[in-house]
Parts: sequence; C-alpha cells; structure tokens
Amino acid sequence: MLYQTTLAQSITFDGIGLHSGRSIRMTLRPAEAGRGIVFHRSEGTETVSIEAISTNVVDTRLATVLGKNDLSVSTVEHLLGALSALGIDNVHIDINGPEVPVMDGSAAPFITALRNAGIVQQRRERKYLVIRKPFTVVDGDKSVSVTPSRFYRISCEIDFNHPAIGRQKRTMKIDPENFVKEIAGARTFGFLREVDYLKSIGLCRGGSLENAVVLSEEGILNPEGLRWVDEFVRHKILDAIGDFSLAGYSIIGHIHAIKPGHDMNHRFVEALLAAKDCWHLVSASGEAERPLRSPLRPLEATLVRA
Repeated sequence: MLYQTTLAQSITFDGIGLHSGRSIRMTLRPAEAGRGIVFHRSEGTETVSIEAISTNVVDTRLATVLGKNDLSVSTVEHLLGALSALGIDNVHIDINGPEVPVMDGSAAPFITALRNAGIVQQRRERKYLVIRKPFTVVDGDKSVSVTPSRFYRISCEIDFNHPAIGRQKRTMKIDPENFVKEIAGARTFGFLREVDYLKSIGLCRGGSLENAVVLSEEGILNPEGLRWVDEFVRHKILDAIGDFSLAGYSIIGHIHAIKPGHDMNHRFVEALLAAKDCWHLVSASGEAERPLRSPLRPLEATLVRA
C-alpha cells in the first residue's frame, strides 16, 4: 500500500478492563493523515492525548501501558495489533477508563468491527523502517532479534512448564489474511495459581473464563477448550505485533522472539530505534530517507492490505 489509511466511520466498544475490572466505553474515530494512533484518555473533567509510540510506555507488567500527565491506558496491545495488521494508520481513540476493553481476550472482536466500519485511503505516503543488518537484544534465556527480510515476519518460541503448553514455536508472515485467520482469535492466558496475588496488586480484577484461557495445575479450565492447540504461542505473536507497532513505523524484517513478554518487546523497540545503523526509512514509493531522531507515528505491520 502506497498511502496511509483511516476509518471510514466511527465505532464504539463497551466492555470491562481485564486488570481494572471497570466498565469502559471506547470510541474509535477517523483521523487526519499523519496523525497516527492517539488515545484521548478522560477521567472526570480531565482529558489527556497519548500517542501510541514507545516513548509513552510507562509500564509493562502483564500488559503494555501508555501514559502521560498521570493518566494512562493499559492493555493496548490487542487493539494496536488489529489496527497494525489491517493497515490502519490514523485513528483517534476516545476512552473513559484506564484500559482498553478486553472483549473475549483476543483481537477478533476488534477485527470484525474495524472491517465493518470500513477503511479509506488518504493522500499521504507511508514510510517503513527497513532492517539493514541483524540486531539482537538478550536478557538471560530471553531474546528478541531481527534480520533483513523482504516482508514482515515473526518467529516466536515459548516454553512453559505446564502440560497444556510446553514448548511451542510458530513463524508467521504478518499480513491481513494470515492475521485474521491464524492470530486474531488467540486469547490471552493466565494461571489460576497466580490469580489471588495478581488481584492483591490491582491486576486481573476483570479476568474470567469469558475473556481468558485459565490454566489449573492439570490443564485448561475453559469448558470450550482451546481454539488451537498452540493458541498460547499465537497469542504471544498477537501481543508482539501490537507492541512492535509502537516503534512508530512498520518494521520490514524478520523478528525472532524467544520467550517474549511486554517488557522484552518494549526494550527491543527502544534499543532498535537507537541503533540507527541497523535500519533506514523508506517511503512506500521506494525513496530512502535518513533516520529520524524519533518515530512520528505508528504505521501498519505489513505491505499487504486485505
């Protein structure tokens, strides 16, 4: 796609926050070209605009949290993953609570609503962050690396000491069709043994079997079971797409993530943006540009549009 896009019309979501347990209303509105993805977070009479870029990440415990001026929006990764995968560049997001509604724990409800709303092109070219040479961030047995590629790909490996998970691997070319069919429906997951502790520190207050895969010591508590045998690694890829979109530009390269999480994803994005010799910016028409000091706006996660 040569040009940026936005929504054809506004759409509203009502739901609860996975961690806060609060009822939340969120409205996505069309935005002008070059505006990017911007959350307009309101609390009482105060409203703060928070751009969806890595410099605004204020927390990464179990979710990616964007914040500014003492107001924040948590659990943004599923929505950002859906916007990124569908190639929606510019959106205003009005939200009256501390986190994006969890819906069913996946990006599928967002995908359905976004497609129904429609996507329109705008008269401004996209820019892409094209990887020129390998780059890696390592922390113990965790790592995120990227190598040059013609497309945006993510390879992900996870390893949990649990009979329902174990070691899982998956590689995906990230385009709208693959995302909708293979990634969007993968739900967030958590362990029953951790619920009481998480609630004691103000997290997971809205979690239930309706919006998460919950694991006991022996298996899955959800009566409907899993959507895929490897739903867990698919969900990690969903989280990664949303987190990596905070680079501010679409990354064209092959990312390999081993035991990733929101903190590791964020650290990778920050380190990559600082390693300016590893990438260059290219407009959609093919013109290369000098790297900028910081990203201006989030772009799509693929060169292909549904």
